[in-house]
Amino acid sequence: MNTRAVVLAGGLTYEREVSLHSGRRVLDALRHAGVEAVVLDADSQLLGRLAELDPDAAFIALHGSAGEDGALRDVLDLVGVPYVGSTAPACRLAWDKPCAKSALTADGVLTPEGVALPHATFRELGAAAVLERLVARLGLPLMVKPAKGGSAMGAHAVTTVEELPTAMVGCFGYGDTAMIERFIAGTEVAVSVIDGVDGPQALPAVEIVAADGVNDYQARYVAGMSTWHAPARLPGDTAAALAKAALRVHEVLGLRDLSRVDAIVDADGQIYVLEANVAPGMTETSLLPLAVEAAGLDLAAVCRDLVVRAAARR
Repeated sequence: MNTRAVVLAGGLTYEREVSLHSGRRVLDALRHAGVEAVVLDADSQLLGRLAELDPDAAFIALHGSAGEDGALRDVLDLVGVPYVGSTAPACRLAWDKPCAKSALTADGVLTPEGVALPHATFRELGAAAVLERLVARLGLPLMVKPAKGGSAMGAHAVTTVEELPTAMVGCFGYGDTAMIERFIAGTEVAVSVIDGVDGPQALPAVEIVAADGVNDYQARYVAGMSTWHAPARLPGDTAAALAKAALRVHEVLGLRDLSRVDAIVDADGQIYVLEANVAPGMTETSLLPLAVEAAGLDLAAVCRDLVVRAAARR
């Protein structure tokens, strides 16, 4: 009997278009592997369609809050549809960057020094005074990004004091809390983790080289704005340390099935973990499919195995 799956893609977030591209890629991969699959949007028709189709499992290709903050996974648990990916509690932890940062730091994982600043606090205490203290504490350059979000939307690298107010305003356009971190110069990498029969496996790190030096939204999704090296051009011991760090993040945050850990390797070989993604992109320019290929694996088989494993939880 063939496995029947639904791919959840779309949603009503800023990352809808990226999610639709990911969903189509996953759909093609599953069908190529012999899985009977359809794509469903996360809209008012979803629960009715799930009841009608009664799938063995769902593959969540939703990005942004729709697929990463844990809420949809809570609903899938309520209606008894198993899914590929982390549990709702784990998603909530990873989605909240300051909370995830605290959990990782407490476990000894190195992350850039930073501050989480709610918009209300920023406004009530006086923007100019707060920004002055930020620069005095963290120095320049800085990285400003929403505390909850993905695809680098609302993220800005700041090299001068004059750029900081505009970056903060742009960040608050995507969320109520800004995460301001010390900018770490170095090699930007992503390490994908896939759970298999023998436990989680870290795939080869993918190195990202953005045309303008910053891996922002355009660099990630506009053709020609970035180049990638899979595996990353790093010494063997650094690559091994990256794999170990990614597996540790996967474990500390309680992630499951698949994740992507973003990190920076500085000039001294020191690894700084930036964040973890519970619903990695699956588009033609996404990093997890590049890592799968670099590992000598077949994306269709990987997606199929994840769906089969999720279905077994039913």
